[in-house]
Amino acid sequence: MKHSDNQEDQYNEECCTPKKKTTHKNTHTTSGCCSSEEDSEDHSGHDHDHGETNGSTIQLFLPSIISFVLLIVGLLFDHIIAPSWFKDWIRIIWYIVAYLPVGLPVLKEAIQSIRKGGIFSEFFLMSIATVGAFGIGQYAEGVAVMLFYSIGELFQMLAVRKAKSNIKSLLDQRPDVANVLEGNKIISKQASEVTIGEIIELKPGEKLALDGKLLSDHATFNTAALTGESKPDSKFKGETILAGMINLNALALVEVTTEFKDSKLSKILEMVQEATTKKAPTELFIRKFAKIYTPIIVYLAIGICLIPMLFVDDYIFKDWLYRALIFLVISCPCALVISIPLGYFGGIGAASKNGILFKGSTFLDVMAAIQVVVMDKTGTLTKGVFKVQKVVAIGLSETDLVQYTAAIEAKSTHPVGSAIVQYAKDNYKEIVVADVIEIPGMGLKGVIDGKEIAVGNPKLMKELNINYDLELDSIPYTTILVAINQKYAGHFIIADEIKEDAKTAIESLHKLKIKTILLSGDNQAVVSAVAKELNIDEAFGNLLPENKVEKVEAMLSRKVKVAFVGDGVNDAPVIALADAGIAMGGLGSDATIETADIVIQNDQPTKIFTAINIGRKTKQIVWQNITLAFVVKLVVLIMGAGGLATMWEAVFADVGVALLAILNAVRIQRMKF
Repeated sequence: MKHSDNQEDQYNEECCTPKKKTTHKNTHTTSGCCSSEEDSEDHSGHDHDHGETNGSTIQLFLPSIISFVLLIVGLLFDHIIAPSWFKDWIRIIWYIVAYLPVGLPVLKEAIQSIRKGGIFSEFFLMSIATVGAFGIGQYAEGVAVMLFYSIGELFQMLAVRKAKSNIKSLLDQRPDVANVLEGNKIISKQASEVTIGEIIELKPGEKLALDGKLLSDHATFNTAALTGESKPDSKFKGETILAGMINLNALALVEVTTEFKDSKLSKILEMVQEATTKKAPTELFIRKFAKIYTPIIVYLAIGICLIPMLFVDDYIFKDWLYRALIFLVISCPCALVISIPLGYFGGIGAASKNGILFKGSTFLDVMAAIQVVVMDKTGTLTKGVFKVQKVVAIGLSETDLVQYTAAIEAKSTHPVGSAIVQYAKDNYKEIVVADVIEIPGMGLKGVIDGKEIAVGNPKLMKELNINYDLELDSIPYTTILVAINQKYAGHFIIADEIKEDAKTAIESLHKLKIKTILLSGDNQAVVSAVAKELNIDEAFGNLLPENKVEKVEAMLSRKVKVAFVGDGVNDAPVIALADAGIAMGGLGSDATIETADIVIQNDQPTKIFTAINIGRKTKQIVWQNITLAFVVKLVVLIMGAGGLATMWEAVFADVGVALLAILNAVRIQRMKF
């Protein structure tokens, strides 16, 4: 039953604003978070997107309470007290009054559904079953069926409300106003009007409205809105601060680096909103199944009522009509149509609470089936925070080598290059670089003072036919080589730090019998050292982006389910190719996050295991509900057709199973992952 009201309408207005259409693998094009291609075509009447009311739970249940009290009193009058006046029209009117608070809304829904072309809806089934019960004098049963159906719908509505709570709380995470520093004044501005380069003053307890970099020396933030982690995160001058983070201690100044609409939090909200429109295959099957199943049940019920007339000697229309009505009540596919989407919705909510964004329920199913997890190294298993450990210059001073290299690397955003830029401090800024060319997966080339400078990994030197010390290939650290005018001029040894939970992540995946593979553009010695330390099954280094694609294509050709985890721009093609593309959201590039099916907001590798676990638990719960509904309904359907079941068994087979399925579906939100 629909309980529409202003609060739900307000939520839908917030959630259903039109979005730019995007096409994604394994998904259909969508125009918003509350509509989909399937939704627009679904006229089966099985609409369970119930509204919420502004009233209390007691007010929600008041019609059901009134019906329940009148039903109980009526049963007492019928079977225990038996007053002489409780008969004929008085008795009929009593049960009609008991029926109307819960039955009238369903009758209205049935009429509206028929007007829209959805004749065979659950509302129609319940209406003809209960009105038919009145027609054959089974007044108490008619009231009971509608009463328990309505109570089931109310519990389902409360379950949906609970499932939506995580997403609704995310929608409130983005502040609309920012306090901008202009001269010596603080001006309050709409966040959408703040421009890049402006400075926001963030007081303790305030939430940042736009992405930026910290200008203050130090600040501590609550990042739970983005990462799902309640542990405070300390940031230092120059570090990135994201919209939605809450300042916890001293006054902080943040320089805006991204427009409001392009902030990480804005993108996250769009992803979460759009996720509800992308249905899993099981969901889509159940929707299509209900469209075919419901009219068949109606015709079977008609057959149960009328066909025995041709074969049964002592045929009594009233008895066979009663069996047909029982059959209709039992057959209502509420448990399936309600609990399956609710199970997937709960999985998405549980994931978002853990800092993981699924861009649709279909990817919960995909993650449940993953057999191989392929990972990039930098930013995925390592922190992506590089530091120069050693500089070796040949044929020129170390100072000149550092300055030339930093001037070239300043034109790139790669974290390895950033380490060299930081090491050089500001001493390279006067150097003019011309004709900079980036060679994907290898490095950069440019011209300084008429000299051709090449900076990159050993692959670049081999590509340019430049001889260098081959012992560098066996160093288990990242090595950046420099050549000037086609002659080797020195190298930088740079170390990255493995993330604290990386080893735990690999161990957890192995416990699930999932194979782990490391693919990296770094040299094989570095990749092998990291793989050995983390106990990764296979590791391949010296790979260009196209080589990663080839490796994953080879795995997919063997019909294994592959997830790829990465964070860089060069990971976007292989993320798009894998069955499940996973992006590290904190360090990840916008292109990678846009392409990915799943986004890990806090960059923790252990969340890969959590995502798979949530996917498996969700699928397990969905199939538990399918099995429960089919088995119970089949048994009681057979009993009903044979005259062995009453309306009370029918109520359990329909409403009782639906309630059990709902309770099972919301269970995932209480689980610890």
